[in-house]
Amino acid sequence: MALFFLLQQINIEEKIQNAPDKNYETGVFIGSLIPFVVLACIAYFMYYRAKKRNKSNS
Repeated sequence: MALFFLLQQINIEEKIQNAPDKNYETGVFIGSLIPFVVLACIAYFMYYRAKKRNKSNS
C-alpha cells in the first residue's frame, strides 16, 4: 500500500517549471484541486442524506 502512495506523489513545482505555457500551469493547479473538491462533495452528500434520514425518523 505504501508503494502505491509513493507512486501517486506528484511534484507540482517540477511540472510548473517544465510547463510549456501559463495555460498548463492553470491546468495543473485545477487538476490538483479536483480530488479535494470531489471529496468535499461526497462528504456533503453523506451529511445531507444522514440529516434527511434523521428528520424522517423523528
